[in-house]
Amino acid sequence: MTTAVREAPHHNALTCYTDYRCRRPDCVTRYNDWYRARAHALAAGTWKPFVDAAPVREHLLELHAAGITPHRIEQITGIDWCSIRLFTQPHLGQGRGITKRTTPDTAAKILAVRLDDLVPGRVDATGTRRRVQALAAMGWPLAAVGSHIGIAAGYARHLAHREAVFGRTAQAVSNGYDELRHKRPQRNGITRTVAKRTRTYAARQNWAPPKYWDQHPGAIDDPDFEPMHGLLRAEIIAQDAHWLITTNGLDRDQAAERLNVSRFSVDRALREHPQDGLEAAA
Repeated sequence: MTTAVREAPHHNALTCYTDYRCRRPDCVTRYNDWYRARAHALAAGTWKPFVDAAPVREHLLELHAAGITPHRIEQITGIDWCSIRLFTQPHLGQGRGITKRTTPDTAAKILAVRLDDLVPGRVDATGTRRRVQALAAMGWPLAAVGSHIGIAAGYARHLAHREAVFGRTAQAVSNGYDELRHKRPQRNGITRTVAKRTRTYAARQNWAPPKYWDQHPGAIDDPDFEPMHGLLRAEIIAQDAHWLITTNGLDRDQAAERLNVSRFSVDRALREHPQDGLEAAA
């Protein structure tokens, strides 16, 4: 009885020689070169066969979150995509767990794959940031937003604070915002407790909901527009008066007239919400 030899899924790593008994000339040469290099390194005391795979896994998760697939990484590094996938998820069908150690050469190849080289064209994240914040103000947790728009949950959590994102990420968030803003979180898989907790957090951050942005067409993508949502009237008067006094050189009476409020309102607002340099300006 003979045992069938499985065909190697690829011929760009040592596994085709060691695990699948492949004897193609190129594969034999690759194995012999590795074996000689290993022997020389052992003799010199410099042999380091494995390194921690955690940095590789974190880097791959970042690449995946930005839309870079294991197949694309295989094209760049020459490493089999199945091996790449094992860094982030186990292969249950073959009973193989997540890779915890790897060779320095494999780690170097994967870590050399940079997002900026693959996906050029970062854009300002103002609109992206405000859209996910607005959804949070409705009760949509950021992780759930990510799953609805096709972005990894871990990456979505950072979008509320990003300064720049890739263009396709901005577009995905914009599309998801247009869809989710018309849906109630509690009717779409979000528990009452999670939705309430998310709204409370958003309120503490003064994140404006979609209704606020509807009142300011085009402002959601304007980095120069300063939203006043969640601010008390006195806070708004204080900010505007401070700007008029320090930038335009007006006194408090002139600032009050410009803002169409009383001098008393300006004084009280500035007293309750002091800002750097305000007293000197007075």
